[in-house]
Amino acid sequence: MCRYKHIERSIGEYIAARYRRAVEVGVGNNPEAAGLIAAAGALMLCTDIRPGIRHDGLTVVTDDVFEPDLRLYEGADLIYAVRPGVEMVPPLIALADRIDSDLLVYHLGCEIYGDGGEVVDCGPALLHRYRCRRL
Repeated sequence: MCRYKHIERSIGEYIAARYRRAVEVGVGNNPEAAGLIAAAGALMLCTDIRPGIRHDGLTVVTDDVFEPDLRLYEGADLIYAVRPGVEMVPPLIALADRIDSDLLVYHLGCEIYGDGGEVVDCGPALLHRYRCRRL
């Protein structure tokens, strides 16, 4: 499990250094990346489909990426997910497109969606950028 926390720290550090208004989708019980991004002042909020998730220092709201409340994501320059189910990637892409943000995904194992997007090396982890915002 220690290895996964190292990966989540690397993801958090990468995002915190490059984005100012990030939203994590599907935070669940793994707030390590979000905590680092929040500490850098770059996290808007986290979402999860399950109600009642709480993590110290993080704003976590209940939302379903398959039917997202767009108001939660407005102004985000990044939507990201750490180990989401591959079935979540198409609605994540659609969400990022609708609010015009980047989308980064760290996949579980060898799982990728479509062509895998642009591969981004952030140390021990490979992120997949499935969408870039228009500037």
